[in-house]
Amino acid sequence: MRFGVTMFMTDQTMAPCEFARAVEDRGLASIYLPEHTHIPVSRRTPAPTGDADLAEEYKRTLDPLVALSAMAAVTSQVTIGTGILLPAQRDPIVTAKAIATLDLLSGGRFVCGIGFGWNEDELANHGVSMPERRDVVRERVLAMQQIWREDVAEFHGTHVDLAPTWSWPKPKSAGGPLVLMGGAPGPKLFSHIAEYCDGWIPIGGGGVRNALPALRAACDANGRDFAELRVVPFGTLSDPAKFDYYESLGISEIVLRVHGGNSDSVLPQLDTYASLLERG
Repeated sequence: MRFGVTMFMTDQTMAPCEFARAVEDRGLASIYLPEHTHIPVSRRTPAPTGDADLAEEYKRTLDPLVALSAMAAVTSQVTIGTGILLPAQRDPIVTAKAIATLDLLSGGRFVCGIGFGWNEDELANHGVSMPERRDVVRERVLAMQQIWREDVAEFHGTHVDLAPTWSWPKPKSAGGPLVLMGGAPGPKLFSHIAEYCDGWIPIGGGGVRNALPALRAACDANGRDFAELRVVPFGTLSDPAKFDYYESLGISEIVLRVHGGNSDSVLPQLDTYASLLERG
C-alpha cells in the first residue's frame, strides 16, 4: 500500500519546497494539491464541507501547477499531482502546455486529478454554467490529451475548437499523465471516467465497494478494461482496518489529509503517516 498526502497549500502554510522534502524524506509516496482560482464574495454556493462558513484556506490556495513545479525541483521520487484541478476554469491549450512541461521536468511524476467544480459563482466568473460544466471539462480534457499525444493535435467540439496545432514539449509520461476524476459515485461521473480518464478519486473514500460494479459496467459500455483503472481514495481516515479493506478491493494507494499549517503543526502529522509504512 502506498500512502500519499493532500493539503491545502496557501500563503499561510508550510512552504511547498519544505513540505515536499519532508514528505519524500519520510518515504511517503505522493503529494496532491487542490485548486481554486478565487472565491467570489457572493458565496451563493454552500461550503462542500457542510459548514456555515467556508474555511479560509479555500480563499488562499496556491496555484497547484506552480507549487508542484517548485516541489518537483527539490524531490526525485515522490509522485506530484493535482487533487483536484478544475479544467472548466482553465484554458486547455495553456494548461496542456503547463502540465506537459511539469511532467517533463519532473521525470514523469505528475498525475492529473481533475473535477467538475462545485462553486457556481466561481465557475460563472470563468464563463461556465453549472449545467454545462461536465461537457466543458470533457472537451477540454480530450483536447489536452490530443495535444499531449499527437504531433499535430486537432479537436472540434462545442466548447473547444482546436485547428491542427503543434505544441511541444510533450509529457515525459507516454501519451500524457494519468487523469483521475474526483467526485461522488454515479452514472454521470462513471461515464466520464470510462470515456477519457484513467481512474477515480472517491473523496472521503466511503462506499467504494458498492460503487465498483457500476464503474465496471460503465467501462464495459465504453469498451474500457476495468482492471486498468486506478481507484485512489482521498481524505480517508487513518484506520488500519480501513487500509485492509481497501487492499481487499485491490486499491494500492490512499491519500491522507494533512491539516494546513506551519511546520510545527504539519511535520507531526507527516510523522504519524510515515509510521503507517511499518504496518505489516
